[in-house]
Amino acid sequence: MAEAERTIETPETPDAPGAGETGPLTPADGTAPGGAGDGGTTDRDTAAGDPVAGADGATAVAAKGRRRLVALFTVAVVAYLLDLISKTLVVAKLEHHAPVEIIGDWLKLEAVRNPGAAFSMGEAFTVVFTVIASAVIVVIVRLARKLRSLPWAIALGLLLGGALGNLTDRLFRAPGVFKGAVVDFISPAHFAVFNLADSAIVCGGILIVILSFRGLDPDGTVHKD
Repeated sequence: MAEAERTIETPETPDAPGAGETGPLTPADGTAPGGAGDGGTTDRDTAAGDPVAGADGATAVAAKGRRRLVALFTVAVVAYLLDLISKTLVVAKLEHHAPVEIIGDWLKLEAVRNPGAAFSMGEAFTVVFTVIASAVIVVIVRLARKLRSLPWAIALGLLLGGALGNLTDRLFRAPGVFKGAVVDFISPAHFAVFNLADSAIVCGGILIVILSFRGLDPDGTVHKD
């Protein structure tokens, strides 16, 4: 009886802490869940970033810049060659001859030597316009290094090709270097005579104004005033 009473009065010994409960499972290698042991992303990995992805991004940006640079100079070369070829034909076939009517009196081809700026303006400032054209070419070439926008590449290519076309006349045609007269030949009614280089410059300028109003910068970014 005494033994039975001791058994009844003795309180049940509690289980060890956590006994009967299912705790968090720990991998056999001792790493915490989500750690480096099971392929999880740690804070250090996130802070360090992905060097491979960064290198790929820089390569893509550089490749895009090269494509825009190729587009700029392609447009410039095409505009320059068209202007040069047209002026060569005009000097050889049209100069000292009667104007050729294209659309009656509304549009004619007429060879004119212009010592001034575009559309026969400023004939007394030939040297000044030559210097300005040279400066424009230098600025465009320097800006081309940061070019990332195709519309800007086309616009600057037109400006560059047109400026080179008229500058070639200034340097190599009579009466002398820096004073050469530009060959104009497109003669609309009630308007100044001009050439393809003038047209390229005007079209490039108009495109730049449109891009500026739309907030598109040469590096491809868009800003809002």
